[in-house]
Amino acid sequence: MGAEKANEIIRALAPAKTRWAKSLESKPFSVAALAPADASRPFQIPRLVAVCFSIAFCLVLCLAPATAEARSKKQPHPEPPQETGFLNRKVEVQGTTYRFQVYLPEEWRRDDHKQWPVILSLHGRGERGSEGMWQTQIGLPLEVRDHPERWPFVIVMPQCPQANYWTDGEMLTMVMAALDQETAEFRGDPERIYLTGLSMGGYGAWELARRYPKRWAAIAIMSGGVFWTYAPERWQEMATLPAEYARAVAGTPIWMFHGSDDNVIALRQSDLMFTAFKAVGGHVRLWVYQGLRHDSWSRAYNEPELPRWLLTHRAETRLANKPEPPGTAERLVIPLHPPAIKLAPPVQDSIAGEYRDLSGHLVATLFRQGDQLYEKDSHGDIGEMLAESQNIFFYPNASSFTRLTIERDSQGRVTGAIFRDDRHEERWEKRGVIR
Repeated sequence: MGAEKANEIIRALAPAKTRWAKSLESKPFSVAALAPADASRPFQIPRLVAVCFSIAFCLVLCLAPATAEARSKKQPHPEPPQETGFLNRKVEVQGTTYRFQVYLPEEWRRDDHKQWPVILSLHGRGERGSEGMWQTQIGLPLEVRDHPERWPFVIVMPQCPQANYWTDGEMLTMVMAALDQETAEFRGDPERIYLTGLSMGGYGAWELARRYPKRWAAIAIMSGGVFWTYAPERWQEMATLPAEYARAVAGTPIWMFHGSDDNVIALRQSDLMFTAFKAVGGHVRLWVYQGLRHDSWSRAYNEPELPRWLLTHRAETRLANKPEPPGTAERLVIPLHPPAIKLAPPVQDSIAGEYRDLSGHLVATLFRQGDQLYEKDSHGDIGEMLAESQNIFFYPNASSFTRLTIERDSQGRVTGAIFRDDRHEERWEKRGVIR
């Protein structure tokens, strides 16, 4: 555009330039001609010189944008960094748009060409909807918020509409479309794609495992099964159905988690799947959490071993048709808390007292009542404490990960305590004695 404007100006000035040239031919140029005829009048620049300067100035102004444009084409601006964390996403399947979430670790970079492991995570019945976000409130997404350092994965979290179940054919199609889209967009490693689901999502995970058995490097299922609560007639196939899934997925490592007292999806479902996989020489683990009901996923996703176990498996062996290692089967009953020991009253009395944080605020008061030790927190709530050892206590009515470790000086006197849960720790100083 700058060059065209300059040409227009030059063409417009052409007649004047011709007249000035003829004038110069009739009057040869001399320095004296530049001087004013009347010495008393100030010196004036001839009009030709002024016009030439004006033309040059116009050309510079007109050509500058074109030059800048050409320079910008030679030096393109770098792409902005990719936003990470939980991102809103959409996928369109057969004319319907579905909203969902994807999680990118903070270390994900668009320009490093690194391939990332991918987890497809299916939520439970209570998180169905169409806003695309409610499924991030429990299970794996919640654990990622608590411990992002444990989960170096791209995590795809589709959402099942309220009127559907994950086992519906159109839902399985939508799930795989979302997985394929995000794997391509965020450089997922096809040999490290993992599948997990909880409750109704466990139903869906078993269906995806059977339909696409070569797609998954490993599978983790919490409180799931193949006998759907909304299709009770499937129990009529109890003798054959688990074996059908086991034969289809036998080559893929499976880790199941279930509460011993689950009153929604019975532990029997996971036991039947464990037996079927063991019979076909599959690679299967079943951890039963003693005393837990339906929510086994909060404990399961908090197991530090789980993400490490996933990353030890790749799909390359099956994709290359290499010989499979011998099957393995492990069934463990995991107690909610360790066995408690009894401490003598004098030991409990030495621990009793007021405990304050490093700012001097009262955070807990420990006291003995009979042969039992209790904690009263800063809000006045009282909870029982049980001894795992002489200096380590747990809370039987709280998280299985929470511990209070008593600190002593070289003479054995209690000086403070360290409170730890699965997210952080606090140091308390003992400031008072309870009498």
